Amino acid sequence: FSFYGMRNILTVFLVSYLLLHLPESERGAAGKEIFHVFVMGVYFFPLLGGWISDRFLGKYKTILYLSIVYCFGHLCLALFEDNRTGFYFGLFLIALGSGGIKPCVSSFVGDQFDQSNKDKARVVFDAFYWIINFGSFFASLFIPLILKNYGPAWAFGIPGVLMAIATFIFWLGRKDYVNTPPTASDPHSFIRVLKTALLSGEGSSRPGLTLTYVGMILAVTALFFWQALGIVAAICLAMVLIMVFGGIGGWMQLDRARGHHPDDAIDGVQSVLKILIVFGLVTPFWSLFDQKASTWVLQAGSMTFPGWSWFTEPSQMQALNPLLVVLLIPFNNIVLYPTLKKFGFNPTALQRMTFGIVLAGVSWIFVGVYQLAIDNGRELSILWQVVPYIFLTLGEVFVSATGLEFAYSQAPQRMKGVIMSFWSLSVTVGGLWVLLVNNSVKSESA
Repeated sequence: FSFYGMRNILTVFLVSYLLLHLPESERGAAGKEIFHVFVMGVYFFPLLGGWISDRFLGKYKTILYLSIVYCFGHLCLALFEDNRTGFYFGLFLIALGSGGIKPCVSSFVGDQFDQSNKDKARVVFDAFYWIINFGSFFASLFIPLILKNYGPAWAFGIPGVLMAIATFIFWLGRKDYVNTPPTASDPHSFIRVLKTALLSGEGSSRPGLTLTYVGMILAVTALFFWQALGIVAAICLAMVLIMVFGGIGGWMQLDRARGHHPDDAIDGVQSVLKILIVFGLVTPFWSLFDQKASTWVLQAGSMTFPGWSWFTEPSQMQALNPLLVVLLIPFNNIVLYPTLKKFGFNPTALQRMTFGIVLAGVSWIFVGVYQLAIDNGRELSILWQVVPYIFLTLGEVFVSATGLEFAYSQAPQRMKGVIMSFWSLSVTVGGLWVLLVNNSVKSESA
């Protein structure tokens, strides 16, 4: 509730409150940029949270400490509604806290089960996922109304109070949890195998290392364009260039790591690199998906409302997404997939993901047509957005759940944590595409 409560009103708050110093024509683009920078942070910091958990603190302490950081972030949002520096610092704390605990929470839940009660794990995980969407649904319905009727301090403060209560309850159970201690550094980790592959063979041709250097040069070049791209977009683009060129370079020389690392570690890295190609193709989906909380909300603000007393704010439309997720997942598992199988068609994970990306594209065709009509002076009801929400959410179910299933089925056990980190990073890269497109549009209109 706390995360989606603040996230789903963020764009409206930025445009209607915090960015009033900007010309009205610039507020929408500026609000979208800040929102997507925030989302990029949320899905980048799982890398940091997972590393801290695995190497230093363990899952319980990482969740507890970063949840406290999370609470202070909410406090900053509530206190600094008129102070841009304080508010942005609050967004940073929430991105750090919420992102940092992402890789730890579900695995911490899994740690509570052993052979004696593992049969209950699926029930608990289903409930865990259902509760997340339950909280998101009600946060999307009520927090926009609180923002309208009581102001930003209450709208950001209530999710913060609930997060503080949740953190306190989590602390109360500290003596009852199963705590898995942090592990020692793995000498055959993903990064170390890649490093060995790139640096081995001194004195001979190393095309992979050369390609990595090309990526580093391009990354430095991207940083020089920070004023045109924006500092966050420039840094993220530089990181993506290093990872892409370094990954391809490591793949080219991966066999050189044999003899330095066990075969299963090298084969694991090879599996991860293949999966990353799929993740790379999924990044445009995330760039489309996350704009439902920015571009779609701004469009909803230009549409008419049906006159229901409880439905008056454009941000409330986002409640449709978690509601549809809760309905569509059992529909797919109970009705759609068995029906397709009965007719001899059993789509693979990659086919389902491709179909999901296509559905997301279809949703944006509807949104684009609506926007053309609005720009031409036509009045449209906000209820027209139900159609693209159905397509986008169905796409989410096919891409998100299937993507993790595919990654887990293809990656070896020792690399599953790496896969989770890169899955989160794919959302960050999706946000990067949004920033780059927005900046190019601003440059053309300047």
